[in-house]
Amino acid sequence: MRRFAVKPYFDLEGSLKTHRHQDVKEADAHAHCGNCATPRIGMHQTLGAVEHGNQWTCPMHPEIVKESPGSCPKCGMSLEPRHLAMGEEKANPELADMQRRFVGSALMTVPLAALAMAHMLPSMRVDSILSPAWQRGLESVFAIPVVLWGGFPFFQRFWASLIHRSLNMFTLIGLGIGVAFLYSLAATLAPGIFPASFRDGHGQVGVYFEAAAVIVTLVLLGQVLELNSRSRTGAAIKALLGLTPKTARRVRGDAADEEIPLADVRVGDLLRIRPGEKVPVDGKVVDGSSAIDESMVTGEPMPVEKNSGDAVIGATLNGRGSLIMKAEKVGSETMLAQIVRMVSEAQRSRAPIQKLADRVSGYFVPGVVGAAILTFAAWAIWGPQPQFVYALINAVSVLIIACPCALGLATPMSIMVATGKGAASGVLFKNAEAIEVLRQVEVLVLDKTGTLTEGKPQVTAMEALPGWKETDVLRWAAALERSSEHPLAEAVIRYAERPGISIPKVEEFRSLTGKGVRGQVEGHAVALGNLALLRELGVDVSGLGTRTDARRTDGETVLYMTVDGAAAALLAIADPIKPSARAAIAELKRVGLRLVMLTGDDKVTAGAVARKLGLDEVIADALPEGKAAAIKRIQAQGKRVAMAGDGINDAPALAQAEVGIAMGTGTDVAMQSAGVTLVKGDLSGIVRARKLSQATVANIRQNLFFAFIYNALGVPLAAGVLYPFFGILLSPMVAAAAMSFSSVSVIANSLRLKGVRL
Repeated sequence: MRRFAVKPYFDLEGSLKTHRHQDVKEADAHAHCGNCATPRIGMHQTLGAVEHGNQWTCPMHPEIVKESPGSCPKCGMSLEPRHLAMGEEKANPELADMQRRFVGSALMTVPLAALAMAHMLPSMRVDSILSPAWQRGLESVFAIPVVLWGGFPFFQRFWASLIHRSLNMFTLIGLGIGVAFLYSLAATLAPGIFPASFRDGHGQVGVYFEAAAVIVTLVLLGQVLELNSRSRTGAAIKALLGLTPKTARRVRGDAADEEIPLADVRVGDLLRIRPGEKVPVDGKVVDGSSAIDESMVTGEPMPVEKNSGDAVIGATLNGRGSLIMKAEKVGSETMLAQIVRMVSEAQRSRAPIQKLADRVSGYFVPGVVGAAILTFAAWAIWGPQPQFVYALINAVSVLIIACPCALGLATPMSIMVATGKGAASGVLFKNAEAIEVLRQVEVLVLDKTGTLTEGKPQVTAMEALPGWKETDVLRWAAALERSSEHPLAEAVIRYAERPGISIPKVEEFRSLTGKGVRGQVEGHAVALGNLALLRELGVDVSGLGTRTDARRTDGETVLYMTVDGAAAALLAIADPIKPSARAAIAELKRVGLRLVMLTGDDKVTAGAVARKLGLDEVIADALPEGKAAAIKRIQAQGKRVAMAGDGINDAPALAQAEVGIAMGTGTDVAMQSAGVTLVKGDLSGIVRARKLSQATVANIRQNLFFAFIYNALGVPLAAGVLYPFFGILLSPMVAAAAMSFSSVSVIANSLRLKGVRL
């Protein structure tokens, strides 16, 4: 009986987790890999993240994980590296091995095929030189190394499919090659054991060494082409990894700058970025200004101006200016590391549509074996002489031409290419399900702050009332807000930071929750807040309403300022709508989405933003739990919902929706709850994500259609259905070529996604 024990392992963030491990007697604290039933594994760092070392996994069965290259015990496909690491790209040992075997087999197969087919050419009279027995013997000399050495990996996988009771394409290949080769070997060594039904008109027992050898060579060629093509599906991650600079230039005060390896950069280090250099890690500019090309991370082509206080992203390219930055996120915490991690995880996930292929594949191989048996029986009973030879060859053709590999590759290859394409366009999919479901969304629910708007309130206007100087009231307002933690306070301070204005100190500061702030500034009693604060202070507000109604209707927040008990000024503050929001909203409406704003803001402010953008519905004054309930109400109407947000308060709604869309500029909690992350936090990313979702699902359907049609037509042709009408039979060698190229065709079609215009 198999024993199971809970074995701990380290996830991508280095956290200790557990899973069920087979054939392990006891639990310990060593690092074990999920579902691989292996002892201790090594650990290494990729972009600073602690990850599994030397692991290989199957694209069709991501739960299969091994410590070295090889084949999947379920489907027989070659395993791929689970994580791509920084540094020089290493050659795929599986590909190198297949290439060696293909070249060696091809060199032996060419003379073998020429020898076997020489009788078809009148000018070549092999039978005058070699007797039939000697010709069969010479053919076997060429065929044995091809079949036993060149085809050894296929027989290994054939045997593994039987041991693991998981029949796959190599079950069929192993049977087909083995039957043709063993029959030919027996006919060469002991031709007398065969009855007349196996002999031709000259009484000879035919051999098919060339068929077995050509099949091996063509399948090897298919494997080489497939492995080469599959390596291209990870090109997006390799490109991202290649963006990372290898060193950074650390500023050392009065001493000369020090060039250090990227791994030695620590949070808080000051780093110099010279013109044309890459930003080493994530952080903020502390000195200098420049334009930085962030297209490799965000997908946006225009360089972004960076000044003191602005955030910069690791691996982006500095322009002509010189910057000094402070490192804030290094190693696995950088945005690039998180992007690579998310893309890797998404590429290994399974889309719901994959279930169809899985169900079909479960019955496919037994069905093909059954079809081969029926083919053999039909030809043996009703076929022409020599009946059993026809029966054998056509049964082999049926086994060889069937290709469940193409069926299994249809979905994972498209998902791998699509996630890479999305990453290069600033769209990160958490899993394959998000890619498939996003195209079906009917209602898009949008948070306001940080999603539709910048999330950084700005003072749009300031009006000093008669008798007061604008410079004075602005200085006093900034003095009060400097001591406040309210989100609007920063907007006032930024507005006051202009040449010639000095901000004085405040005394006796008090924050009045829900109303505003007050204190003593330069001998004056100053207060700044809403109408409720003015009423509490006994200030006459009767004449202020007409001044503020229009601004509030337009979505602006109005702050009132009093000095020594009298109204002194008005400040209008608004959260600007993102520049790309209008165009993105128009495009989303054009494709038929119903757009709903869901916000905790009041109805007046939310309504003003919704009118400017042309949204279909507004749900205002929503608490975090209320946002999730609002999503449920829409879903209860039978609608598929996507939710876009960026804050902690959006996390429940993001998790409730069929697809959660997080702004990359938002909180980590929101991104963890979402199925899609927009790196730049730009609504145009939703348009790109939806287009990619539609293109990917269409591509998967094309792959599945091709795989189904190929087998639906190929198996009957190989069985010889055309022979009674046209005298046409499909050679096992042609069947092998068709089988090999069917998988390559599916991969080639998947790679077309790289050219989709988003």
